[in-house]
Amino acid sequence: MYRQAAARLLRPSSASLLRNCASIRWFSAEPVVEANVDEAFVESWKKVAPNLDPPKTPLSFMEPRPPTPSAIPGKLTVNFVLPYRSEIANKEVDMVIIPATNGQMGVLPGHVTTIAELKPGLLSVHQDTEVTKYFVSGGFAFIHANSVTDIVAVEAVPIDQIDLELVQKGMAESTQKLNAATTDLEKAEAQIGVDVHNALNVVITGQ
Repeated sequence: MYRQAAARLLRPSSASLLRNCASIRWFSAEPVVEANVDEAFVESWKKVAPNLDPPKTPLSFMEPRPPTPSAIPGKLTVNFVLPYRSEIANKEVDMVIIPATNGQMGVLPGHVTTIAELKPGLLSVHQDTEVTKYFVSGGFAFIHANSVTDIVAVEAVPIDQIDLELVQKGMAESTQKLNAATTDLEKAEAQIGVDVHNALNVVITGQ
């Protein structure tokens, strides 16, 4: 018991170590960002253990949220990334239309904060008279209050690079596999193939 008490006196608390580490910016010229503090949690902690430093919460390690503009910007800033590359980075556009699971969703500057799951379908980026179209297999879109939209997709390809004959061939093969499937796993895999190829066909032909 005494040994434990002595060790505690000699060893700084974990909270103190975290504060010291947070104050050191190794090989970084970035300005120090003030840590967020969950005031409600700190007050509750003091009531329970007034002699102990409160532990860090996830909020303590998060950078402050960007401020919401007082006026709606004229443009929407879009980031569109795939697991292996960045397709669009900090591009200012007029609008982006995403294939959300509940239907096509148009995103304009000043859109309400939203997290939308993407289904296989058409994603279009509108800038003046130019429209860039992609087929996405799925993913998520994070729409922020500061008119920034981050889109993360598993796979995406420009529409003009898709071969309709290959799509129809894949559709036929997936349909055949679905009809011949005998297990739940085989049926699920075949159904995914049917859904994706059907979405590809709709994007290309409009039917």
